[in-house]
Amino acid sequence: MPFHKNCNILITGGTGSFGKKFVEIFLNKYSPRRLVVFSRDEQKHVEMMRNHFPQDKYPQIRYFVGDVRDLSRLQRAFAGIDYVVHAAAMKHVDIAEYNPQECIATNVNGANNVISAAIDCGVKKVVALSTDKAANPINLYGATKLCSDKLFVAANSLAGAEGTRFAVVRYGNVIGSKGSVVPFFIKKRKTGVLPVTDPRMTRFWISLDQGVDLVLKAFDVMHGGELFVLKIPSMKMLDLANAIGPDCEIENIGIRPGEKLHECMISEDDARQTLEFDEYYIIEPAFPWWRQNDNSNHTAGKRCPDGFSYTSNNNNHWLTLEQLKVLIEPFEKEAAN
Repeated sequence: MPFHKNCNILITGGTGSFGKKFVEIFLNKYSPRRLVVFSRDEQKHVEMMRNHFPQDKYPQIRYFVGDVRDLSRLQRAFAGIDYVVHAAAMKHVDIAEYNPQECIATNVNGANNVISAAIDCGVKKVVALSTDKAANPINLYGATKLCSDKLFVAANSLAGAEGTRFAVVRYGNVIGSKGSVVPFFIKKRKTGVLPVTDPRMTRFWISLDQGVDLVLKAFDVMHGGELFVLKIPSMKMLDLANAIGPDCEIENIGIRPGEKLHECMISEDDARQTLEFDEYYIIEPAFPWWRQNDNSNHTAGKRCPDGFSYTSNNNNHWLTLEQLKVLIEPFEKEAAN
């Protein structure tokens, strides 16, 4: 791993579900000199400091209030930073559709600001979080994240052969994260009715721990410009509803605007640039200009065949009803308390 005892690392969107889990795991695995939690939400900083990582116990943590829309604030925060995880985003599909300018300002302009600040401040590596909704996007959120992905890949060229290296990780729905359907279903179960948009709907499913592990893996093996896609199971939304509320009535409310019936993480077109490994795929950049004098590559990967795609409905790994019940147990206990 590239991390050492005295490294300095920063995470944007650090007060969110992923950010808190990343901080927890990173502090357990490594001994950073400085871990900067960058977020625009003052109240979430206070809650994280009081309830999870108090500064008297974790003196290496810095709670840095700022917005990725503000380039000068990012430049101040990135001073002396070795590694950056970019997790800040507007991610709710319906909110993004109604507030497109705000979504673009955060997800696209904010990404560009992170790139500029990282290059200007001499950051070594940046890993940005993406989403399955960025593959063949049909909603604004997915479109902005696809644009963000393209910016981060191309940023390697902007940084030059010896500059900051950028990579992206892409995965599906995160179990129990803020806005997740799991706590929503647990709450709605009391009414005796669970609303399901379409009984045929499938989704990729990943835990926060798996998401953090993929980011750490990307830091370890990246050369710059890769898009990492973790191999994760799919599940049927109807199975999830039955696991949470087996005695509930299922109400079919129809697919909402901007939703897909099935999600995609690697399209057929992307597959031409994709290498398969045991635990993940790597979509390589089509034009790696910054590697012209670098012979390093991912030689252990197997080229994906023509016509390959990785979607939630053609996955060969599915979660059973019993497995879903086990996965939601911690959230059941949390709701009970």
